[in-house]
Amino acid sequence: MERDDRVRTRWDSLPPSARMYGTPADPGPRVPRRALGRLARPVLAVVAAAGLVAALALAVLRLMPSGGEATPLTDTLAGVRLALPPGWEEEKVAPVTGFTSSARNDDGGLVMTRPLPGEIADPRAGVKDAAEHYARLLLKGDRVKVVDDRPVAGGHTRALLARYDDVVNRPAYLRVTLVTTGGKAALVLGLLQPEETAARQALDGVMASAR
Repeated sequence: MERDDRVRTRWDSLPPSARMYGTPADPGPRVPRRALGRLARPVLAVVAAAGLVAALALAVLRLMPSGGEATPLTDTLAGVRLALPPGWEEEKVAPVTGFTSSARNDDGGLVMTRPLPGEIADPRAGVKDAAEHYARLLLKGDRVKVVDDRPVAGGHTRALLARYDDVVNRPAYLRVTLVTTGGKAALVLGLLQPEETAARQALDGVMASAR
């Protein structure tokens, strides 16, 4: 009887929530706040480091150019092949009569190829005549000067820079290269407007890849 009274007394002393759900269970040993702080620091460091690595990886991906491999442009009629870097696209039809293939980029660069009939006895003279012809046809500059003239493997190349007296037309660049491969002679023509250093170097690179 006394035991029942003690049990009833302990039960009556509990709050209503404990009477409904039972006596609260022992939560176990508590971790001091200082220990929690020491434990949180390395966890936060790991999380921060992971975030930094992810940000760096995203930045590198954004800075890396898309693609990276050159696309070949093969002109079977002219017997010549060019390597087009990313940003260049081959066109279905060349914009100038007589050329059998062409490619351009967004910087105003245009490259075209065409076959040349017969044997070329003097590549330098042939390139000079072609450069003057296409300068009159395509550049139509008020002042045109030769900025490069030299032999290349299997042929010759010549580059012209045209300037205009009006304020609308910016300088234009023209390069003509004659190459011979497998007994065939081909003319590679590059045109750029507006003429800028980086764009000109990209154009010259495409033309230098002619094989």
